[in-house]
Amino acid sequence: MALQGPIPVGFTQVFPLGCYIVGEVEPVKDFEASTGGKFVQARDKISGELVWQVAVMDADPVVKAAQKTVSIKILAPVQPVPPASTSGLPFTPVEFDGMTVTPYVHQATGRLAYSIRAREMRAPRPAGKPSAPGPVASSKDAA
Repeated sequence: MALQGPIPVGFTQVFPLGCYIVGEVEPVKDFEASTGGKFVQARDKISGELVWQVAVMDADPVVKAAQKTVSIKILAPVQPVPPASTSGLPFTPVEFDGMTVTPYVHQATGRLAYSIRAREMRAPRPAGKPSAPGPVASSKDAA
């Protein structure tokens, strides 16, 4: 099969009505390397870049409440900075570039789930300029 590893997707394929940051950008813990009180940040298994995460809320009103908030993992050498909020809303609109999804079976539920990764986080583009699928970021979820 030609399709292996993360699947490149465009931002509008994942969030057709956009999304909003609802949490802080945080480092992802490497559970295998962290011990006791020693925190070790996860690194992407292919690029070696640090892995960060941010919670976002899907703006699509038909998405079920339990599926509205998702975590996006961002591969970056330094902590990504969210765009400034210019909307006057309590949540900051955001878009991601270089997105991939990796399907997996969630061990606790036995259901299909997706790990979503991105290479960049930025303010939304003006209407009419959709994001294109980006390069594959990694073959596995580091966390």
